[in-house]
Amino acid sequence: MRRRGTVLLLLSGLLSASLITLPQARAADGLVSTGKPTTASSQETGAFPASLAVDADTGTRWASAEGVDPQWIRIDLGTTHTISRVKLNWEAAYAKTYKIQTSNDGTNWTDIHSTSTGNGATDDLTLTGTGRHIRMHGTARGTAYGYSLWEFEVYGAPAGAGGPVVDVSTAAQLQGALAAAQPGQTIRLAAGEYRGAFVTRRAGTAAAPVTLTGPAAAVLVNDGPSGTAPACPAPGGGWDPGYGLWLYDAPYWNLTGFTVKDSKKGVVLDNSHHVTLDGLSVHHVEDEAVHFRRSSSDGVIRNSTITHTGLVQPGYGEAVYIGSAGSNWGCHGNQGGVDRSDRVQVLNNRIGPNVAAEHIDIKEGTTGGVIRGNRFDGTGISGQNSADSWVDAKGVGYLIENNTGTFAPPGTFANGYETHNPSTTPSFANGCGNVWRGNTSDLGGAGAYAIKITSVSKCTTDPNVVHSGNTVTHAGTGLTNVPVTP
Repeated sequence: MRRRGTVLLLLSGLLSASLITLPQARAADGLVSTGKPTTASSQETGAFPASLAVDADTGTRWASAEGVDPQWIRIDLGTTHTISRVKLNWEAAYAKTYKIQTSNDGTNWTDIHSTSTGNGATDDLTLTGTGRHIRMHGTARGTAYGYSLWEFEVYGAPAGAGGPVVDVSTAAQLQGALAAAQPGQTIRLAAGEYRGAFVTRRAGTAAAPVTLTGPAAAVLVNDGPSGTAPACPAPGGGWDPGYGLWLYDAPYWNLTGFTVKDSKKGVVLDNSHHVTLDGLSVHHVEDEAVHFRRSSSDGVIRNSTITHTGLVQPGYGEAVYIGSAGSNWGCHGNQGGVDRSDRVQVLNNRIGPNVAAEHIDIKEGTTGGVIRGNRFDGTGISGQNSADSWVDAKGVGYLIENNTGTFAPPGTFANGYETHNPSTTPSFANGCGNVWRGNTSDLGGAGAYAIKITSVSKCTTDPNVVHSGNTVTHAGTGLTNVPVTP
């Protein structure tokens, strides 16, 4: 199927910028379709499944069988949503006549938009609808081919999530709002500096997450630590760990747009699953920038910028830290003795320069995450505590694709991506079953391999896979040390 040369990446960037800079009055403005289960009436080949239309990557696409009407693609949003906008990024094969339909049961469909004059490119539709399922149902093709979408984006919010807005403009107001947050509520930051300890233990729900939002000029700063630290990190007792923002036992939050800086750690999530960080800026922190810890599973960080980490402890200055080292499971292993911060997605972020440790550190015992569309600038990586690569994959079953990495001095750089296989109790196939696809690496003449698989023998039953679509320049040795898969 042919492709049309469009400026989809530019359009996507403009959309992301608009989401970042405008404070949200309610959660209803959010993109709710990314990564959701998606099915279609057909696919051209196995290279074009329906899931590629909701992967937040404008370089991959769903394509239907060619020359056949009708065709459809549908998304399961998981719960009933109010829907305010749909954006269809068409490939050259587009729908001339189609409907957008919603359903609560996946069987009975209601039309919320229809057209017989589609002309391809991008259809950005303002509409009103409600349902758990949404689909594009095409009945007449615009070309002799099939139907193909780079992205099928759905915007809205879980039904009932449009709760009250709490506007804050001082540190005390923010602390009070975090302490009293309710499901469906939006806490909206005014521009300005907020200096203090900001922690919440209030949970949202799947149907009504809590949103903390503000412009990039809303800046959280923590001058801590202070007080006596407990044996394992937990709020209370007069102890302030110095985190810029701390969510503890606080699932289902959306954090959008604001800045965290000049803190010991940036954003820390403990036992806080289904938290989305979108369009944040985190910089000038003493240790790591963002930590998904203590089984903070199903989280997302996207469209964010992280620089200048590890200012005090360079070897602990990771940009994104997923899970915990096995040696710390005594504190953070809250699921069967393990930190199961599983299925975390790191999407379309700019990480570096001056990130002193790994840009993404995937810890042992975690599984099933996605690292996609990020830009890594390795300048300033320290080499301390084995921090000498963009990504260190000790987890299992991660998809690492379509990232771009560069390195230039100063810094200590060994390889672009590495695996390691630490032993743990309980035991996992740590560092195995990961897949690299479509990554572009410039090692600046310093690194040996773009992708270094440390052990093949430890992963015989679930090997790591490096596809031929990965590329490398200025490598000391080459693309990888294992056979490449087509």
